[in-house]
Amino acid sequence: MAQVEFDDVYKRYADGFEAVKHLDLDVRDGELMVLVGPSGSGKSTALRMVAGLEDISGGVVRIGGEPVNNRAPKDRDIAMVFQNYALYPHMTVRENMGFALRLAKMHRPDIDRRVDEAAALLDLEQHLNRKPAMLSGGQRQRVALGRAIVRTPSAFLMDEPLSNLDAKLRVQTRTVIARIQQRLGTTTIYVTHDQTEALTLGHRIAVMRGGELQQVGAPGELYARPLNLFVAGFIGSPSMNFLPGELFADSVRLPIGTLALDDELRRAVAAAPGPKGREIIVGMRPEHFEDAALVSPEQHGGATFTAKIDVLESLGSEYYAYFDVDSDRVSAEELEELAQESGSADLLRVGSPRVQMIARLSDGTKARLGQPLELWFDPRHLQLFDPATGRSLLASVQPTEQSMTIPKPLAGPVRQ
Repeated sequence: MAQVEFDDVYKRYADGFEAVKHLDLDVRDGELMVLVGPSGSGKSTALRMVAGLEDISGGVVRIGGEPVNNRAPKDRDIAMVFQNYALYPHMTVRENMGFALRLAKMHRPDIDRRVDEAAALLDLEQHLNRKPAMLSGGQRQRVALGRAIVRTPSAFLMDEPLSNLDAKLRVQTRTVIARIQQRLGTTTIYVTHDQTEALTLGHRIAVMRGGELQQVGAPGELYARPLNLFVAGFIGSPSMNFLPGELFADSVRLPIGTLALDDELRRAVAAAPGPKGREIIVGMRPEHFEDAALVSPEQHGGATFTAKIDVLESLGSEYYAYFDVDSDRVSAEELEELAQESGSADLLRVGSPRVQMIARLSDGTKARLGQPLELWFDPRHLQLFDPATGRSLLASVQPTEQSMTIPKPLAGPVRQ
């Protein structure tokens, strides 16, 4: 095991394009760090620089405290798991898993012992004499993991290892990776564009955008206190809703009504620079809405408003309710980029008099398609952003244990 450090690391190609810009990041010994971001954010390039597959233009990468900029990949004591399994089709599972050890001229009994231990850990014992073509995609990915495990490296590097699997296998294999990393305690850097993978796997998450590090923290920290609009819009499923608002000392005025700020938010607003009564961007997560009929009397400090439900999606234990609000759409570079990444940019119109929002409702809701519903929002979970900089006004507020709880990911919605 070893700490991995990025010290002012950047990657500049011959045409002048910078894929990674002055990255400072410490991956702790035994930690599972997830690098997450949209396509082109620089996360895979950063990983490949650790592996030695990309030259480092500037800065220093250290593994176990030792600079590795000039070391060959084979001398860095790392093992990498790729998106494509990269298995030898003519070899059995046992031969694939032990191949690197044979190249290192390890004795056959030692190779067999390590392969058997890894196979037991990955539930591959019954497949050791089969070839890759006889295995499912999930089994092949476990073989690739086993090939990395038998080497007992200082660090595992995983580059989107689950992206070729279907939804069910992704969940199963994600659980396998988490269990193995916890059991072995090997420092792991895991790259993905899937924020659900990031939230469920990572001890800490590093969010990247355009080659730059946006925020590093535990999953609950990024969920409850994103530092900017980009992190707020990227982390969470379904994505955060955004509305224009007007900020006062103890309240925020929104198209759906005026919400009172609790003590924590009032202190943060008081400490934030800028005049009161100014325009801001307000973030509201879908899971902090509820059918007002299901809210207990002591919770009625929030805002209630009526909206017509345009689309209702059932997920068994809860519903996603889509509705429109009379409001101009928030215009921000970060949110435009996220819309482009998700493929929804064509559905959004700047200056449109209505904004589509989504609420995540309990299964006891009486919501009906095409019918009005009284909705309630919990103001303790408001997110407030400066429209000029995209920075959060609440960066100084420490998230509470309740606010850091991330809702359990669910399967994709089914339309009614």
